[in-house]
Amino acid sequence: MRTATFSLMVGMGISAICIGAQTTSQQIAHPINGQESKSFRWPNGKRAAVSLSFDDARVSQIDTGLALLRKQGEKVTFFVTSGSLGARLAGWKQALADGHEIGNHSLTHPCTGNYQFSLNNALENYDLRMMAQQLDGANEQIQKLLGVKPRTFAYPCGQKFVGRGLDERSYVPLVAERFLVGRGYLDEAANNPAFCDLPQAMGTPFDDVEFFQIKKLVEVAAADGRWVIFVGHDIGPRHYQTTDVDALVALCEYLKDTANGIWLGTVAEVGTYVLNQRAGKD
Repeated sequence: MRTATFSLMVGMGISAICIGAQTTSQQIAHPINGQESKSFRWPNGKRAAVSLSFDDARVSQIDTGLALLRKQGEKVTFFVTSGSLGARLAGWKQALADGHEIGNHSLTHPCTGNYQFSLNNALENYDLRMMAQQLDGANEQIQKLLGVKPRTFAYPCGQKFVGRGLDERSYVPLVAERFLVGRGYLDEAANNPAFCDLPQAMGTPFDDVEFFQIKKLVEVAAADGRWVIFVGHDIGPRHYQTTDVDALVALCEYLKDTANGIWLGTVAEVGTYVLNQRAGKD
């Protein structure tokens, strides 16, 4: 997977609205209105929502992340590639016991063959039937190993297609049939809760950046009443595809400060709230 450069994103002040593909059976259609995200009611008068998510079931998430998050008293979403669970199975069971969400990140993490690491597992060589097997197979393994059925999914590499050329197809509908939320990656905006298409919600990377850069993105989202889903990989010293420990601690402290008016919830928690609000349920 690839990592975006945050400083460019922050410098551009990106605040475009979430682009929805089509309304699914899980969502309720709303007219497009530039003021909708500001008028959307977050719980307890909060200004915005933030979800922290980590991909690939990397061992540092267990070895470093769990103790850090337990100390902070915060819950996150771990999107796991099911074949990687065995390396720290006891740790993943502990993650559940600590209240963290386990999401689906596919069986084998297929991405475009333009990435060398995925050349032998390329989305260009998949069809919808094969991708359905990736989603369902991972769900089955996660349920077998951890006893939970994922409610959310993260697109490997943030890519949502199978095939090529005239035979290319989106697999967003497969995700919409199976999951409450499908989270993207390397996206350029926070989600408009009144409008975004939950099966392809936008994901914002926060690996290899400093706290002030992350905070700026939260502040921009809060000004418009939006939902930021941060995406990380390893947890440790600042490095490629690694969420910096110090930045993560500072972010947790910032989000816990009630004066900042930010709701920190798992992807499933916030997704469920968004659906209920759209349906007029308090």
